Amino acid sequence: MAFVPFDDRDGWIWMDGAFVPWREAKTHVLTHALHYGSSVFEGERMYAGEIFKLTEHTERLHRSANLLEFEIPFSVAEIDAACKETCERMGLDDCYVRPVAFRGPEQVSVSAFHNKTRIAIAVWEWPSYFDPETKRKGIRIEWAKWRRPDPQTAPSTAKAAGLYMICTMAKMAAEKRGYSDAMMLDWRGYIAEATGANVFFVQDGVLHTPRIDAILDGITRQTVIELARAKGIEVQVRDIRPEELAGFSECFVTGTAAEVTPVSEIGEYRFTPGDLSLGLMEDYGRLVRRQL
Repeated sequence: MAFVPFDDRDGWIWMDGAFVPWREAKTHVLTHALHYGSSVFEGERMYAGEIFKLTEHTERLHRSANLLEFEIPFSVAEIDAACKETCERMGLDDCYVRPVAFRGPEQVSVSAFHNKTRIAIAVWEWPSYFDPETKRKGIRIEWAKWRRPDPQTAPSTAKAAGLYMICTMAKMAAEKRGYSDAMMLDWRGYIAEATGANVFFVQDGVLHTPRIDAILDGITRQTVIELARAKGIEVQVRDIRPEELAGFSECFVTGTAAEVTPVSEIGEYRFTPGDLSLGLMEDYGRLVRRQL
């Protein structure tokens, strides 16, 4: 499929309460968010005409903005409605949904008292992040050079654009070497997350996943924990040391984009996608399409 730049597409984008033609959805080069990272966003998917856990995403968008010390001038209900209307306006019922809120160009300095908050919603067709065959075999992940920051140095639990800078750097470095992604440690040296997805491990039928005190508590992560516990699978949320990976038999990552994706290797450690990983991958697929 030919690459189409995101600023040169047909359609509509919802901005600050109104629809504008896709190519006209612009902001100034002196926008505060561009210079100081004052932006938060969400990644959502619509399946068969319904945005999965839409309100949970919108509530997190508001929480993220509050952590960055700004207020979104639209309520959760108003943003939910705008997300649905944008999908309808674009004629899509299976798509990716991207709300983003950011400080505008009124003031360009570290201080932002005079900056207005802008918000936009764009949607587009986006198939599975990884093709089905790759997912069943498991993706290859390398170790990231960068670590997730101490929550006392950055708003680690916000879905803030600035926190993804090191994720982009780590993922691009991994892809240059033939890997699909990179696994990041936290500032203490424990397993944290992939560049855009949470991680789970399997040992003797028990799921293990990192605590979320310094990483994003993914909505897909929460959903998978609920699915696993509903099936009687024990889930341990704890600190995980890198050397423990030698004792895990399966691994998978979770996220709106990745959904549930098995992993075959992380650095020097190898895993085999098995019944637990593949079963949860299938359960999640049925759930989001309201077949479970």
